[in-house]
This record gives sequence, structure tokens and C-alpha cells, in this order.
Amino acid sequence: MTNNYSCKTRTESDLIGQLEVPIEALYGVQTLRGVENFPISHFHLYDYPLFINGLAITKLAAAEANHQLGLLTDAQFDGISKACLEILEGQHHDQFPVDMIQGGAGTSTNMNANEVIANRALQIMGHEAGEYQYCSPNDHVNCSQSTNDAYPTAIHLGLYATHLRYMKHFEALIEAFEAKATAFAHILKMGRTQLEDAVPMTLGQTFGAYASILKDEIKNLNFAAEEFLTVNMGATAIGTGICSEPGYAEKCVKALQKITGWNIRLAENLVAATSDTSCMVGYSSALRRVAVKMNKICNDLRLLASGPRCGLHEFDLPARQPGSSIMPGKVNPVIPEVMNQIAYKVMGNDMCVAMSGEAAQMELNAMEPVMAQCCFESAEMMMNGFDTLRVNCVEGIKANEERCREYVHQSIGIVTALNPIIGYKNSTKIAKEALETGGSVYDLVLQHGVLTKEELDTILSPENMIKPVKLDIKPRR
Repeated sequence: MTNNYSCKTRTESDLIGQLEVPIEALYGVQTLRGVENFPISHFHLYDYPLFINGLAITKLAAAEANHQLGLLTDAQFDGISKACLEILEGQHHDQFPVDMIQGGAGTSTNMNANEVIANRALQIMGHEAGEYQYCSPNDHVNCSQSTNDAYPTAIHLGLYATHLRYMKHFEALIEAFEAKATAFAHILKMGRTQLEDAVPMTLGQTFGAYASILKDEIKNLNFAAEEFLTVNMGATAIGTGICSEPGYAEKCVKALQKITGWNIRLAENLVAATSDTSCMVGYSSALRRVAVKMNKICNDLRLLASGPRCGLHEFDLPARQPGSSIMPGKVNPVIPEVMNQIAYKVMGNDMCVAMSGEAAQMELNAMEPVMAQCCFESAEMMMNGFDTLRVNCVEGIKANEERCREYVHQSIGIVTALNPIIGYKNSTKIAKEALETGGSVYDLVLQHGVLTKEELDTILSPENMIKPVKLDIKPRR
């Protein structure tokens, strides 16, 4: 909350009684109730500008519909619309001090928006803040609305805008992995399953796989976000539309379409839509899917870069900071580590969203505030994580080509490439002898005269081990 107020106040009252509001504040008595009642977290409305924009868009569209229906005077509509546009320009966001996590199914948030817009509209109309007889938070800014349709609509709009930003950060990270896939396409390395040597592949294939499994999530994320474009404006309290006029819902949705340029649509059943929070459940689940994959990728980066002397050390991660207060020279994989932690937080948030979604009762879900906070937080943390992983890690990864080559030459796993030529039984004998003697598969095949050097080099050439091939080679015995 803004603290640079003078000692002057204005008196405002509500159902509970009177409170003194800083005279410079655009918020009013019900916002102060919310601040006093819910000192819960460090997450406030002003920390989520796209959510505040969603509130402003919702109120602006409602005002347009109400003005068309003759429910607002020209002066009231002009004041409300200008106030909303100022908020969309980034002004007055400090006037939204309510905690994101609150009781009341979002009433404190809705009233915070109503009061800020009403008081700014009053100033635009030439009145003083608090002179609500000219423009009221409830009667005019909240006209034809309830918290139960305005609040979830604002959440939907805010989260959809967040999703559009999210995809830019996500796709930039995918492109960074693809660039490494191209750069490392010529480097042969050992693949591993269950942390054991498997068969050869290229380092480019490793990074290409990371890019691919993330790219697969684009469709799922967009599908989940599309549900945010269905809103329940006009539902008012429980979906019956009480206190709104015929045609209001349709006019409001058309205004939302015009303001945003998005394909916003009215829910088919407003009673159902008012208690249904499955769009947040679905989007949080889509974020969790990405988090699970990011966690796997970052675990791989940490393992494959481990060392430098006693680990795998197939590539170097950029050194970002000293790794120990006691061990000189130690550098830790701090960027993948922080992405791991973001992934765990997103998974935890998703559990909260799922449980809260299940908690809907009758015609409303009162747990929407924590669901919204979790979704906004998860998306924001992941965007920040994508950027720091891309800029501070992925783009600066350098391959240790010689180390990768040594692993391939020393590995028992390359015997798998001989399977189609000399058979599983003979391949097993070679592998067993290599393990017992410490010899290389390559040398043992030549010692036993199973294949010529030329034939063996053909089989074990990189281009023949990283994709399906048909070789016309017969073993000597």
C-alpha cells in the first residue's frame, strides 16, 4: 500500500461501520476492510498488473453495456471509462493493496477495483473522492454485476494475457535448445538408460530431445488457455442474472471482444459457469506438465555437466558464481538448480489449485482467490525461470567433445551395434570379456577375428549408430 499519504482523511462507511480513509487514496472503506482482514501473504493485487488490467477491462466492458442500456449517464460512463483506461496504461496500480489470498470469494478484490475506478471517475467528473452520490462503487461501477461474475472474468482475462506472455518466454527457451542441438549435431556421445551406459547418440540429439518434449506442450498450453476466453458476465450472483437487464450479458461480452480483440464468448450455462473453476484447474495442470519436463531436463543438465574431474562432464555449464564458502574452486550448477525449485513450486501450486477446484459448493467456489494466486504465481515464476535458464545457462553451454568421444570408445554399450551382425549371444560374450578384462569391445572384436577393421569401423561409424541402417556385413565366425 502507498504510505506517502498526509494525515488528512475522509470518513467512509459500509455495512460494518465507519473507517477513516487517507484523503489522497483512490480506494475506499471496503478496500481497507480487506487489508485489515487479510494480512495473509506477501502477494498483493499490485504485484499482478495483468490481473489489475483484467479488472479494468471487465469494468470498462460492463460500463459500456450499462451505458448502452441507459443505466449510466454520459458523465458517469465517461468518468468510469477514462479511469479504466488509465489503469490499463499502468496508472493507479499502487491503489490495489488487497492481499490476493482472501475470504469472500474475491469480494475484497472486486470492491477494491470498484472503489478505485469510482473515485478516479469522480475526480475526472470534477468531484471529490468519496462523493459517491455522483458515481458509486456499487451502484454505478458495479452496475449489473456481482463479484461472482466480475471477479472470475477478470481472472480469466488476466490469466489469458499472462499466457500470451508466457508463450514468448517458453518458445525462446525452446529455440535455445534447438540452437544447441544444431551446434552439437556432430558430437558422438553415450546415451544412458537407468543411469547405465546404453547406446551411442549425438549430443545434438540430446538437446534436440529437450527442445522437442517442450515443444510438444505448446498445443496443450494453448488449448488450456483457450478456456479462459469463456466468461460468465451477466451471471451476477449465482448465474440467474438477477439485477441485470435483458441483453446486458451479450452487450458486455461484445464490449470485451472489442476492447481485447480476443474471441471472448459467453458461457452457455451461467449457473454452471459461476461455480465451475475447471479452467484454472486445467491451465495449472498444463503448467505442471511443463514443470515436470523442465525438472527432468535440469536434472540431466546437472548430471551430464557433473565433475569436472570426477563426474560425467560431457559439457560445461556457464560458471555463474563461486560454489562454496569453504571449498576453493568449486562451481555449482545454480541455474538448473533454481529451475528445479521453480518446478517443485509449480507442482505444489497445482495441487493447491486441484484441491481448491474440488471445494466448490452449491453455486459458487469460494476458493477462487488462492487458485488465481497460484496460477499467476506459477506462470510468472516459470517465465522468470525460462529466461534465466536460457540466458544464464543454455546459451553458454560448451561441449567437451573429447570427453564424449572417450566415453563411447570405452563403453561396453557399443556392442549393441554389433547385435544385428554377430548375434546377441556372441555380442554378450564380447561384452562379458570386456567387463572382466577391462579391454575395449573394439579391440576384442578384432582380436577374435570376428570382423575386419574396415567392417568394424563401418558398423561403429557415428552415422550408422544414431539411426536405423541396413548393413551387408557377415561375421567371420
